[in-house]
Amino acid sequence: MENRASGPELVLVFSGKRKSGKDFITDLIQDRLGPEVCAVLRLSGPLKQQFAQERGLDLDLLLGSGPYKERYRADMIRWGEDRRNQDPGFFCRLATRGAQQPVWVVSDARRESDLQWFRSEFPRQTRSVRVQCSDETRRQRGWSFTPGVDDAESECGLDRGMEFDWIIRNEADAPALDQQLQPILRTAREVAALRHHQ
Repeated sequence: MENRASGPELVLVFSGKRKSGKDFITDLIQDRLGPEVCAVLRLSGPLKQQFAQERGLDLDLLLGSGPYKERYRADMIRWGEDRRNQDPGFFCRLATRGAQQPVWVVSDARRESDLQWFRSEFPRQTRSVRVQCSDETRRQRGWSFTPGVDDAESECGLDRGMEFDWIIRNEADAPALDQQLQPILRTAREVAALRHHQ
């Protein structure tokens, strides 16, 4: 367990389908809170870094959203599953290394084991947030169903039987994002203020 001074005061663990807008929303939260208060942690970052290293691939292209990443996605998912099966916290530990801010926003939890790791390491601080939108909205953003990806645990692991602290609907007919994010931002500002006064 991290000690209180260096550990987070709030860990917001985000999940959602591909093209649901997780990165857009987590970046928006960081913009609202400021980078000195809020760190955005991507579990896929260290995963892609390790995968690129072991396979001799171009990390910048893997981190992008183009065809290069899609070409390796299924292989990368299988490789990541093997790593997680050996050590469920492997990518979580890598992603959180060096984060000093009071608020951590994990932008891309994909499995129950991701959420469980944060809940066991930071039980008091961890809250879960689900980003949802219709398949139609996802298609408008460039999504199309890919067998072996969209039906794999990395996309479906948090679909059923999960209780989320907050659910954000990220599409045109939903309430404005700023309005939906208010309770999350309020909680984050309260804990950041507490850290400041300690």
